[in-house]
Amino acid sequence: MIDRSQIFRSSARGVHVTFPATAVHTGRAAARATSLNKVYGEGETRVVALDNVSVTFPQGEFTAIMGPSGSGKSTLMHCMAGLDTVTSGSSTIGDTELVGLKDKQLTQLRRDHIGFIFQAFNLLPTLTALENITLPMDIAGRKADKAWLDRVVDTVGLSGRLSHRPSQLSGGQQQRVACARALASKPDIVFADEPTGNLDSRSGAEILSFLRNSVRELGQTVVMVTHDPVAASYADRVVFLADGRIVDELHQPTADTVLDRMRRFDAKGRTS
Repeated sequence: MIDRSQIFRSSARGVHVTFPATAVHTGRAAARATSLNKVYGEGETRVVALDNVSVTFPQGEFTAIMGPSGSGKSTLMHCMAGLDTVTSGSSTIGDTELVGLKDKQLTQLRRDHIGFIFQAFNLLPTLTALENITLPMDIAGRKADKAWLDRVVDTVGLSGRLSHRPSQLSGGQQQRVACARALASKPDIVFADEPTGNLDSRSGAEILSFLRNSVRELGQTVVMVTHDPVAASYADRVVFLADGRIVDELHQPTADTVLDRMRRFDAKGRTS
């Protein structure tokens, strides 16, 4: 495990990143859920995916969401990001309440204020790395901020690969393109759903280091769903879900403290 107070070195990228002891917070919320409920189905098929969840994701913080399969962690992220509707409660991005927005308004909000990184890289095979990075802005008819784009590309270590198509890139490089695409439009918040799930340990460490560095260097807010204690150790805070409820949180995590906390939940589940 790489502790965040260490220097991460990658000979493949030539990157030297110093992980800070804490993130720099602005005191404002990038996203917030208040008494959030999500129910699927009715009667005997009724499933409560989220049960009265309230949580805040501060600006400039890296938060990991963890929990057993079916705990509601991906559902929470999807509801917070406007990818799924809520049954009741409130979900906001910045000062914008998502509940009640029409489809066109939600699409614009996601495009202009939210970045997404998924386990499947979701790159278009016929486009170059640079074209994939700028695609959301091209679709919106907006020009990229060149200084910012150059900074993001440099941070993610893709300067020499921008003319390559996805088939010419490794899995780790493709995920870095996906990360750069998520940050290129200066979103208020980036949601990452198991972003290292399809990567080997080395490539996964590079992606996690980039996300960590994007918070420190670029002031980004990142919310990551993961099942991996090592991945969670890169975050400032870990929020634990079980049965659709937030049951605990951990600040300044290490892989060992996250694993210990998860074992406690497993033990409670077996004895309840």
